[in-house]
Order: sequence, then C-alpha cells, then structure tokens
Amino acid sequence: METDMKQSPGQILVKLFLSTLYLSTFTFGGGYVIVTLLKQKFVDELHWIDSEEMLDLVAIAQSSPGAIAVNGAIVVGYKLAGLPGILVSVLGAIIPPFVILTVISFFYNAFRTSFLIQSLLRGMTAGVSAVIISVVWDMAFGIWKSRDTLLILVMVCAFIANYVLKINVIWIILLTAAAGAVRIVIQEKGGRRA
Repeated sequence: METDMKQSPGQILVKLFLSTLYLSTFTFGGGYVIVTLLKQKFVDELHWIDSEEMLDLVAIAQSSPGAIAVNGAIVVGYKLAGLPGILVSVLGAIIPPFVILTVISFFYNAFRTSFLIQSLLRGMTAGVSAVIISVVWDMAFGIWKSRDTLLILVMVCAFIANYVLKINVIWIILLTAAAGAVRIVIQEKGGRRA
C-alpha cells in the first residue's frame, strides 16, 4: 500500500494545511483534545508518522510555551516538511480560532445570555472530558506497553506529585526533563565503553 508521504512536497503542504485547518476548526475543549485528533489524522489515517513519534511530538508540544494546538502543528509541520511545513500548519491552526473568536466577539452579549448556547457549551464539556480521558489512556498505555520500568515509574510519580501532592506541573516537567537528560547521558556513556 502506497503511503501519502510519496506525494510531491507541494501536495504534502496542501494536505498538511487542510488537515490542520480541519482539526483546528473542529477541536473544542482545549489543547488536549487535539492530541487524539492529531494521532487519528497523522498516524492512523495518513501514516505520515508512527505512534512512538507522535508521543514524542506531543511531549514536545505540551512542554513548550503556548497553545498545544499551535505547538503540535509546529512540530508535525517541521517533521513533515521543514520550515514550509511549519508555516502552512501554523496558518491552518490559527485561522479557525481567529475567525471564530472574531465572530463571537461581535455577538458576545447574545451568546452569553442565550440558554441554547449555554446548554450546548455544557454538553460539549462532557464530550471534551471523554476525549481527554481517551488521550490520557492512549498515552499511558503506550508507556505501559514499552515495558520501560523507568518511564512507568516516572509516569506514576508524576501523577502522584500532581494529583495527590499538588506539586506545580512546571516543576514536574522540569524534573522529568532533567531525568530524561540524565538517562540519555548515562546511556551514551555506556554505549561508548561497549
């Protein structure tokens, strides 16, 4: 089966733009919702990246400052098409929220007092919660499936630190990044001796 990566660079850029435009248009509920949609689009449907790369790209997007949708578009765009990929994927990711927020700002008072709009937003909250749970499950299962004891231990400790001990997520990210860097340094030194 021929994958979409065998298309011309121009075709990839067009498909990348349309994909990020579509994802950004229909992603409600914050950045974590887009993670599942990115995986479905770029891993399952287009086969441009594999699941392991997707986890790495999501980790980069989540730990970088800014909106996860834009960060995700940046890392996927760069992986697929370099600087032009970044430009088209970011453009596709920012156009829908810009247009939607502009329209909403004109009708803010009507939306704020509308029973129908408020009911729709409450219903979307339940759906968004389910999608976020799905993202957490997929990512945790990927780590569990790796059978890497250190990664599993870091995942469990990060959960306990944030949920039980209420440690700020910034400290958890910094500590896990440091642990990952130390691990890589140790592995590289061990590889040189072998």
